[in-house]
Amino acid sequence: MNLLRISEAASLGLHTMALLAHDRRKRFTNREIAAQLGASEHHLAKVMQRLARAGLIDAIRGPQGGFRLAKVPSKVKLLEVFEAIEGPLTRQDCLLSQRACRGREACVLGDLVRQVHALVRDHLAHRTLADLAAGAAFLRRA
Repeated sequence: MNLLRISEAASLGLHTMALLAHDRRKRFTNREIAAQLGASEHHLAKVMQRLARAGLIDAIRGPQGGFRLAKVPSKVKLLEVFEAIEGPLTRQDCLLSQRACRGREACVLGDLVRQVHALVRDHLAHRTLADLAAGAAFLRRA
């Protein structure tokens, strides 16, 4: 069971950006990144489109093409990456799509959902790609 659910797309985006920030001079192909992350090339391509649309990566087609960061890693907050893929990270107080409890005080989980959401948002808002790239040693070398 995974208590914190982050979509595969958002996870791919964050891992990809860590890889690109870790080796800023190299242009990576979609195939190289997918192999590095053990991901579907097709799914990764969709994530890369969102990152490019948000201006976070440069994409060049052709034999010398590939992807690389469009911004300095220390200037890109993880929240910006997350929201480029998932859309705005709005406040969440309830796990249900339709609130069943009569208020925060009556919630069966108390204030837990709001606290976890605030913690995750704060973490993403205060950490940068440079922070993420520093811990990118876990990435496989294809």
